[in-house]
Amino acid sequence: MPQSALSRTKNESALSKKRRNIGENVLALLFLAPSLFLFIVFLFYPMLKSIYLSMTLTDPRGRVVEFVGLDNFIDLLSSDKFYSNLSVSLLFILLTVPTSIIWSLLLAAFTHNKLRGMKIFQFIFSLPIVISVGTGSIIWLLLFHPTAGMLNYFLSLVNISAIPWLTDPAWALISISLMTIWMNMGFLFIVLSSGLQGVPDEIYESAKIDGSGPIRTFVQIVLPLLTPTLFFALIVSVINAFQTFGQIHILTKGGPIDSTNVIVYSIYQDAFINFRFGTGSAQALVLFVIILTLTVIQFKVLEKKVHYQ
Repeated sequence: MPQSALSRTKNESALSKKRRNIGENVLALLFLAPSLFLFIVFLFYPMLKSIYLSMTLTDPRGRVVEFVGLDNFIDLLSSDKFYSNLSVSLLFILLTVPTSIIWSLLLAAFTHNKLRGMKIFQFIFSLPIVISVGTGSIIWLLLFHPTAGMLNYFLSLVNISAIPWLTDPAWALISISLMTIWMNMGFLFIVLSSGLQGVPDEIYESAKIDGSGPIRTFVQIVLPLLTPTLFFALIVSVINAFQTFGQIHILTKGGPIDSTNVIVYSIYQDAFINFRFGTGSAQALVLFVIILTLTVIQFKVLEKKVHYQ
């Protein structure tokens, strides 16, 4: 074949391949277009809008009246109320995240055996995942009622005086935490149960042959194999705890005396009650940075202890 014909054939082949690649890219973009549209409308645009609003002041109607640059961030980081709300958020995380994971892990381990009737317990323990935050909050609002609530009624049966669950600053955050632990139980129970089911039965049989008891087997063999699932549960639980809003809004509205006023509820008050969208947006961006930083730290520090099979 002449050199010119060979060169022309190669050029035509390259051009055909380039056109085919362009067609595949266009087709891929067409398939991705609905998702990209939703991301742009509900994620990227609100984020850019929040960045813009965080550098402005708004009037009582929420309209932008002045561009102030970083003044909102400076005022926020120099405010004692912000650090008070941050400490409440961190305390709420300490009360709910470890307790939720440990409690759900114990329930998952309890129902992992082959005893008869375990399916019923699995259904009961996973039930909170189908209950909305609003419905769960109303249920616990009735339980926390100072005179007609079941919790104080059970305490009275053992001669313990009634506890002001939602009206005492010393008990309000604990009460919210109890309700949150119950709400988180369904999701974490399902996740950890799935992790336990992924452990091969041969490992249990080998440990039993070697004379290892159930507790020792679980602590020394099963838990290391479960660390990827526990790591996922920890990351998700911390993020969700920072974003807690519904139960606080329904049960305490940030009170009493700001004892349950976490950062997310403070953002809601600034933006949608006081119509200070600039301050609210600044708080939202600071909260985003805090969550991102804690997530990165968890990946850097804790992922080293995760044992992947």
